[in-house]
Amino acid sequence: MEDLLRVGVITTTHGIKGEVKVFPTTDDPERFRKLQSVLLDNGKEKKEMEISGVKFFKNMVILKLKGIENRNDAEQYRQAGLYVTRENAVALGENEYFIADLIGLRVYSDEGETLGKIEDVLQTGANDVYVIKNDGKEEILLPAIRECVKEVNMTEGRMTVHLLPGLREIYQH
Repeated sequence: MEDLLRVGVITTTHGIKGEVKVFPTTDDPERFRKLQSVLLDNGKEKKEMEISGVKFFKNMVILKLKGIENRNDAEQYRQAGLYVTRENAVALGENEYFIADLIGLRVYSDEGETLGKIEDVLQTGANDVYVIKNDGKEEILLPAIRECVKEVNMTEGRMTVHLLPGLREIYQH
């Protein structure tokens, strides 16, 4: 499991006072109001930045970070990721998981067949979709719904799933 969880990516500057536009990669952008700081990773260095202001504009979050005082200071942080530690992450409910923790889980059917590993999680409007890849086979797109996901065992790094009628026929070779 990763110790840091990405909550956003700086896309560009905003105005002349050093604010940055952030594309949120969290389910709840409002969480930025509760954060006191974020870990900024621009690829060269990681540093903790204190948040001194939060606004919202369309689907973006506008952040004012202490130490970034003008547009030129902010420009160097384009495309930088913003992270929080697990202690500062949102609390998860029952049967909820961070996407970062699902990536890499081994996936087995409820009939004992090895299906592959979770390579990606697609977030759609209705429900997430797990992208399961197995060398030499077609990738499986599995809806993250109760009827399909039977068990997630983080300790063992595995997920047991049920392929609904139709899915089984598509992916059987």
